[in-house]
Amino acid sequence: MREFRQRHPRIARFAAEVGKFGSVGAVAYVVQLGTTNVLWGMGVEPMPGQVVGTVCAIAVAFVGNRFWTYRDRARTGYGRETVLFLVMNGVGMILQLGCQGIAVYVLELESQLAHNIAGNVVGVGLGTLFRFWSYRTWVFPVAEESARVGG
Repeated sequence: MREFRQRHPRIARFAAEVGKFGSVGAVAYVVQLGTTNVLWGMGVEPMPGQVVGTVCAIAVAFVGNRFWTYRDRARTGYGRETVLFLVMNGVGMILQLGCQGIAVYVLELESQLAHNIAGNVVGVGLGTLFRFWSYRTWVFPVAEESARVGG
């Protein structure tokens, strides 16, 4: 493994980033899934439950990504990072809720399994791809990019 990292440092760094991002995301996903399903079990409608669960997961993800996944990136300001993180997560949540909305309002699927697949598998998957790209591009840029952005 050491030889691979020496011969392909960019690939090794990217793989480490994906691993950390995935680990933080897995913890946030458990928080989101658990919160959403507990709220559904308490009689909260699916869409508001999904929003509350996602907001809880966003808080977990911010802490994990800022202080672990991207801790070696240039600091561009806590306020800037927080605002961009929230905006990018808002877009991710729209993707997630869009998938669930299609299942609920277009396909008229009513079961908790259908809600979980649409919102917590398909929606979270699309949102995760967007979040990974946007975090590394805008929220926590590498040093060269942060100078260009004005940080």
